[in-house]
Amino acid sequence: MAEEQKIALDTESPAKVAAPAPVEIPAPAPVPAPAPAPADVTKDVTEEKIQDPPQEHISDDSKALAVVEQPVEEPAPTKSSSASLDRDVKLADLSKEKRLSFVRAWEDSEKSKAENKAEKKISDVLAWENSKKAAVEAQLKKIEEQLEKKKAEYAERMKNKVAAIHKEAEERRALVEAKRGEDILKAEETAAKYRATGTVPKATCGCF
Repeated sequence: MAEEQKIALDTESPAKVAAPAPVEIPAPAPVPAPAPAPADVTKDVTEEKIQDPPQEHISDDSKALAVVEQPVEEPAPTKSSSASLDRDVKLADLSKEKRLSFVRAWEDSEKSKAENKAEKKISDVLAWENSKKAAVEAQLKKIEEQLEKKKAEYAERMKNKVAAIHKEAEERRALVEAKRGEDILKAEETAAKYRATGTVPKATCGCF
């Protein structure tokens, strides 16, 4: 009977060790209750087996514990550090992108301000040019109007002078014609007188 219990204990212990859990530590094999029928010798043998487990069972348990604990402790810090590193890289990239976006927005704003300022100045210059041109053109038009007025006045004066000259010439021609008529009439009267008296007029020149 004691040999059967020993065989049962030996067979149950390797079964427990052969299937180790991934994280949990395997529980020790349950101790079977002693049979009521056997004598004291059987009880002593059973207690001795329980108190002194086989060396193979102890060594197998320690090996199983060592194999289970090693893969659990090592990869955890590596995964955590890798995740933390990825998180830091992502945060750095987000911060850099935010900074670049802010710089790009500032650059666009400054360019827009410069463009608007330049366009305003160009518009002011164009307005100044147009106003100056309009003023010069108005002054030129005024001068032309004054010149046209003076030209008309001068033309009128010239016409008046021409008319006065023509009138004076007519008067002079009339005087000459009148004088000629008087002289011819006087000559005719004198000649008739000389004919009537039979005298000869005195020569006024050396022709006779």
